[in-house]
Amino acid sequence: MKKLHFLLAFAIGSALSANALDPTATDYTFIECQGSAIPYPERTVDGLAYPDSLKPVYLNHVGRHGARFLSSSKYTTSLLRSLHKADSLRTITPMGRELINICNLVVERTAGRWGALDSLGMAEQRAIASRAFMAFRPLFDNTKINAISSYVPRCVMSMDEFTHQLTRLNNKVEIYMSSGRQNSPLVRPWQDDEAYKEYMAGEAWHKVYDDYFSQQVPPSLAERTLGKSYPFDGDEAKDVSMAIYKVLAGCSAMSIELDLQKYFTKAEINALWSVENLHHYLTHSASTLSNAAPELASRLLAELISTVDDYIDGKNQYSVMLRFGHAETMMPLLALIHIPGCYYMTNYFDTVGLHWRDFYVVPMASNLQMIVFRAESGKYYVRVDLNEVPVPLIPGRSDIYIPWSTTREYLNRCLPLSMQI
Repeated sequence: MKKLHFLLAFAIGSALSANALDPTATDYTFIECQGSAIPYPERTVDGLAYPDSLKPVYLNHVGRHGARFLSSSKYTTSLLRSLHKADSLRTITPMGRELINICNLVVERTAGRWGALDSLGMAEQRAIASRAFMAFRPLFDNTKINAISSYVPRCVMSMDEFTHQLTRLNNKVEIYMSSGRQNSPLVRPWQDDEAYKEYMAGEAWHKVYDDYFSQQVPPSLAERTLGKSYPFDGDEAKDVSMAIYKVLAGCSAMSIELDLQKYFTKAEINALWSVENLHHYLTHSASTLSNAAPELASRLLAELISTVDDYIDGKNQYSVMLRFGHAETMMPLLALIHIPGCYYMTNYFDTVGLHWRDFYVVPMASNLQMIVFRAESGKYYVRVDLNEVPVPLIPGRSDIYIPWSTTREYLNRCLPLSMQI
């Protein structure tokens, strides 16, 4: 019995010591560690229920495109190059040969459709549209809907699938759609924003990211794939490990089902995810380095405010306004208005993964919905849903249904002084 107690104490002590060595290490699931490539979470219409005393009268929706094929051949190309070299040198491992087959499958499945919306992404958008229709029926009964999208085809197709589903459910609704570069100020603002371009070209965030990459990316994954006798050059092992993560983490969104536990240890995939997560955080969310990223969403937020004002004043003819963009559309907006879990400020960047998680902020088809309700008294209230889950909007408050006057005041204060309305 004493020996058992000693072994238990030793095991617990060892675990605590290991954790104490890196208190910032994460322990997310293999599914969560797919990061922003994770397919949209399952939802039910019951989760969108609201009190009988309120009637939905207007909806603002901002969404990311649905699940897609890998956005480019960059990582499959670089990974295959290293795998074929290892094969020719006869250092490649069985896992490496399996990865060649997976890369070839990805290339074959994509077949010139890099970045295109796939069947899963289409289904995600149709499902979100269906739940909105069922939950907020008055908004879709003989009304007018306005929808815009980025010029990128996967966003246009997301808009098409969403609106097509609405017409299948009620073909009496009038839908006005627009896609193209004229919508970029709202859904792709980073292309022309000089302050953001200056930040992205600067050294500050690059140094933070590069240091973290160097510390966190495990070369063990590349060694287990290409072989320990493979002649790695410089940081090649880390680059190969990251490429393996990028390819495999994106497979689920393409409906290529893999058991990620066959290729990564849990510590490895958490470390690789944390690197990609930090990159998203530094380049598209609020941080102590710069406010350039969240301010990209200022014009979009101002439009969300003004369209609600116009609806209440009888100047907006639409009952629903839909906007389809990218993860890079969503992250700045969610940070700008401080949605819980989407805004985190720190000078200790190794803690980001504990508090800001891209798989929560921007899964495929992520969306922010502002639903306006009218009470029997005639007063207007707003509920904000992140990925179809109601969330508290105002920091320090837990209420979900907030008077529009209070909501407007808060959102207006989130805008730069020069843009407040």
